[in-house]
Amino acid sequence: MSLQFRDTLSGETRPFTPLNSAQVGIYSCGPTIYGPAHIGNFRSFLFADTLVRWLRASGRTVRWVVNLTDIDDKIIRTAAAEGIEIRALTDRWEAVFRADMAALRMATPDEMPRATEHIPEQIALVQQLLDRGHAYRTEDGSIFFKISSWPAYGKLARLDPEAMRVGERVEADEYSKDDVRDFVLWKAAKPGEPSWDGPLGPGRPGWHLECSAMSMRYLGESFDLHTGGIDLVFPHHEDEIAQSEAATGKPFVGTWMHCAHLHVSGDKMSKSLGNISRVSDLLAGGAEPRALRLALISAHYRTNLNYNDDSLTAAASAIARIDAFVAALNARSSITTGDVEADQRAATLAEASWSRFAAAMDDDLAVPEALAALFDLVRDGNRLLDANCSGAGAQALIAVLEKINVVLAVLPDRAVLPAGAEALLAERIAARAAKDWARSDALRDELASLGVLIDDGRDGQRWRLAGPQA
Repeated sequence: MSLQFRDTLSGETRPFTPLNSAQVGIYSCGPTIYGPAHIGNFRSFLFADTLVRWLRASGRTVRWVVNLTDIDDKIIRTAAAEGIEIRALTDRWEAVFRADMAALRMATPDEMPRATEHIPEQIALVQQLLDRGHAYRTEDGSIFFKISSWPAYGKLARLDPEAMRVGERVEADEYSKDDVRDFVLWKAAKPGEPSWDGPLGPGRPGWHLECSAMSMRYLGESFDLHTGGIDLVFPHHEDEIAQSEAATGKPFVGTWMHCAHLHVSGDKMSKSLGNISRVSDLLAGGAEPRALRLALISAHYRTNLNYNDDSLTAAASAIARIDAFVAALNARSSITTGDVEADQRAATLAEASWSRFAAAMDDDLAVPEALAALFDLVRDGNRLLDANCSGAGAQALIAVLEKINVVLAVLPDRAVLPAGAEALLAERIAARAAKDWARSDALRDELASLGVLIDDGRDGQRWRLAGPQA
């Protein structure tokens, strides 16, 4: 199966062909940095991370842009309430966001642009829309997009622009007028609010404008993939399409991909409902970071994910199974003797597991099926260890696990041995093979003095570093 994605705009699942074979351009709507992102937000971010990881694992070069909204009504209100400068507020919460990203093993985006650092690009985009007759000024100096000038408006959300009622409110867009047929591009300056001077007059950009200007700045006027939560389809992404295509006359995005909500007890996780869970709080409470990552990516991105305490417990149990399997493989990997048939079966299992995993990921990122391939590999690989496969068989299974981990990022980190420990471990394996138990015990004690603890089992010696491990 060739790589295929479900496109929100067309409603079709279709083969993915990048606009430029040399590079795939991806833009993901990032956080508004006035407070900590919750795990519902991170479900969407981790979906984009998994997408990027799979494209790269498939041999494609990817340029991934995730924006940071650092100016809007909520930020202005929060900074005023705390009595601090806006930059101090947004710097604080950007640092928290980056720390949460790292804890959940998100790849670092190639660009993480701030809206306030791209004002010239936003002004230029508004000027293009004014010049083309797609925007107009209001009496207070604000500038709005004229939806009546863009008949294609509503195609992403499948709306009929003519049926929209004047006066209907769109609560998700704090920048909209009451008339939903038009949306703000440039918000006129108000006393006590930050603003920027220029040819448009003093003011600040609208939320929708920021994403169009920054995505085109880093990816060009047309690019391959745009991701975000399903709640952004309307009005945010709908408005992005209208203003971008009206300004350039070119298709904006090749494929739109939207992540479904994370629910808690059947309700969407949101700040307004007060049912949010933050990454840092969960980790401080003892959650294993890899288990939290696994819990948040385990459902198909287009399916609502119901999260509760049992979700994290189940994910932690799954991580423990993976860790035990990896430890057993590492213990077996240096053993030169074993069952030849088991080694052949291990090689076959490794190849088949990767084929299943890749086929699932190619099918619109079917992560549940990909995880099924992983855990079948764990089950069948443990049976091959019981069948006495040698280090060669174990190494074949380790290799495929590492390929899978490039995408899922759930394997344990490789521990770094202290200087001299590797030679001592090898010597101890030889001593046990020669049944020199006194030397084996002495080497165990010597390794312990270096902080390397030994567990002997049916798979041979396993080692771990003293103290808690990630």
